Amino acid sequence: MQALVKEISLQKNYLEGETIETIYFGGGTPSLLSADEISLLIDTISGLHTVSANAEITLEANPDDLDKAKLQALKQTDINRLSIGIQSFFDDDLQWMNRVHRANEAEASVKRAQDLGFENITVDLIYGYPLLSNDKWKHNLNKAFELDVPHVSSYSMTVEPKTALASFIKKKKQAAMDDQQSAGQFITLMDTMQTHDFEHYEISNFCKPGQYSRHNSNYWKGVKYLGIGPSAHSYNGETRQWNIANNSAYIQAFETNNIPAEMELLTETDRLNEYIMTSLRTMWGLDLNKLNSIAAASVNQLNTAARGFFDSGWIEKNNDIIYLTRAGKLYADHIASELFF
Repeated sequence: MQALVKEISLQKNYLEGETIETIYFGGGTPSLLSADEISLLIDTISGLHTVSANAEITLEANPDDLDKAKLQALKQTDINRLSIGIQSFFDDDLQWMNRVHRANEAEASVKRAQDLGFENITVDLIYGYPLLSNDKWKHNLNKAFELDVPHVSSYSMTVEPKTALASFIKKKKQAAMDDQQSAGQFITLMDTMQTHDFEHYEISNFCKPGQYSRHNSNYWKGVKYLGIGPSAHSYNGETRQWNIANNSAYIQAFETNNIPAEMELLTETDRLNEYIMTSLRTMWGLDLNKLNSIAAASVNQLNTAARGFFDSGWIEKNNDIIYLTRAGKLYADHIASELFF
């Protein structure tokens, strides 16, 4: 906590005096913090920056952390949005994922939060793993609708290198992830969300009209941000920096008032590719005029590279903005990588 407070102070000029519109307490597990610790961090930010009166302030939380006492304490802070890591409403799935909470705790945590006045809630759900049948996936989605949350983030299970899951798959103790299953369940996700009038505003994010995550939307729109803490990343439009990952080394650095971060200057090509990657994922699309403002000759080159995707029906253009079609959303990463400069 002392190191975090020190970093907030040392980084006070990074955003060049811009008003803070969003604050996000992200993973690991920030719901382990006490309400007093959360307030200390928010108060430190407010003492050094102008924070908007209607700022979106989100806390990521595990369901098992959100008992009544915790939620009552959080209600006394400036937290006004909860991101609850539910993942599944089936106990066997949660055990397979090594999650601590159980399905009944997941459902109860959302209801408790709502009862105590937290209306702006998003839940995380995962699909595309061996235990998840299509019927179970539909049940998970329907449970989210029954809970009447305004926002859902949903991700396909990925296998990270050097994890236990990767080792089990390599040793044939665990089935590999199935791309066809993931694609089918992503299509079910899109269809079901549309049926319930949720907007598909980013590949993995759905919301009731107007209930976008302002914080995450800013990432995809290229807005500056400052990350605080071990492994945190920051971006100001021209450079990107990232903090050291090791907790002890991070803390020790601030004992000598050093910011333990590396920085890279983004080249024109970097900025073009980042804009392509982030903008194509959203309902707002890739604006060719903005691309042109980064590099004047870029539009013709992109149009040439995109010709095959227009022909296949994976992307479409309307008023100088390129969008992924419904079919194209299944290939978002591939399309973006093929359009890179």
